[in-house]
Amino acid sequence: MSLLNMLSKQLSDPKVLEQLSKSTGANPDQVKKLAREGLPELMKALQQNAATPEGAKSLDRALEEHQDDKVENVLGFLQNVDTNDGAKMLQHIFSGRNDAVQAQLAQKAGLDKNQASTLMTQLAPLVIGALGNQKKQQGSSSITNLAGGVLGSFFKR
Repeated sequence: MSLLNMLSKQLSDPKVLEQLSKSTGANPDQVKKLAREGLPELMKALQQNAATPEGAKSLDRALEEHQDDKVENVLGFLQNVDTNDGAKMLQHIFSGRNDAVQAQLAQKAGLDKNQASTLMTQLAPLVIGALGNQKKQQGSSSITNLAGGVLGSFFKR
């Protein structure tokens, strides 16, 4: 099972959903909806960013910085996640579309924008950490290889 599939599965775990619910005041079903919508949005934006030399270089640096994040235990990771770092990641990932993407995700999940933002600032470091781990495991020297493999396979599920 790929690391990204594992993350998707763990984000459906009732304990993980409860942890995320407590951090936002949202109910577990809303959290699950946001994760189901938010993960593909993050992956799509990362893939688009990796398509440009500047974006690929920036993403490569982020993955190297987070390659040793302990994302295998999603619950433990989320209990200590740096949401300030997550907010910065979202600004880079979505660029000028950050507010619009979060508003759209909030609407789809039945959340207010602040709840969606709080959740996304937790999911972004989880995704970047997972991709950093995957890059380290694969020994890929190029983000374009990772983008073509891991990121591309995410959309074939």
